[in-house]
Amino acid sequence: MGVIVITGGSRGIGASAAEHCAQKGMGVILTYNSNADAAQSVVQRIESAGGKAVALKLDVADISGFEAFRETLKLTLQTNWGVNTLSGLVNNAGYGLFNPLESVTESQFDGLLNVHLKGPFFLTQALLPLMEEGASIVNLTSATTRVATAGVAPYAALKGGLEVLTRYMAKEFGDRRIRANAVSPGAIRTELGGGLNDEFEALLASQTALGRVGEPQDVARIIAMLLSDESDWINGQTIEVAGGYCI
Repeated sequence: MGVIVITGGSRGIGASAAEHCAQKGMGVILTYNSNADAAQSVVQRIESAGGKAVALKLDVADISGFEAFRETLKLTLQTNWGVNTLSGLVNNAGYGLFNPLESVTESQFDGLLNVHLKGPFFLTQALLPLMEEGASIVNLTSATTRVATAGVAPYAALKGGLEVLTRYMAKEFGDRRIRANAVSPGAIRTELGGGLNDEFEALLASQTALGRVGEPQDVARIIAMLLSDESDWINGQTIEVAGGYCI
């Protein structure tokens, strides 16, 4: 299968995706920003199940660190797998912010911009020389790009930008047979944005055709599929994984 990178792989959807990809036989390099212990816990679970994984520190908001990360990544690939290329990249790292449009600050907007759009743009650019022919890129977006949800306008707008960027990646990287797709989760039980309280979860479940909120593994399975040969004719698409949210 090859080796993939998953940003923000220490918790939530990223951690679950790392485990599912390892189960499919992929080597996994997951990144974390501050929680090294959580990242190592994911690595240990993967290795206990017979897979192979490495955790590397990366701040996706700090573009100045991408060149050094690429060099560390090259060494990690050679040392741990004896290869020089990546077969996949998952731009997953992110965080939530709940704030009405009228009170969003420039600092808050810029923080979201750097992590959710600028970071994935320039990280993909930095790692493109390491991507093998036929590799796969998966960008994590959000169902809030389709269903307007008061309080998350900057987050949703930037995720919408990432959806557009995904199509351009698919177009421009096609001559190397590199595919790019977006996965758009609905309400998922993770720590993003502080998690879900019982009342909010019940509301979201009532707005979902399948009658519940999603779990990280619901999204992780689709990410793993898009990184595998099973999806080699899916390109430039956004796949919403939301159980029929607001349809």
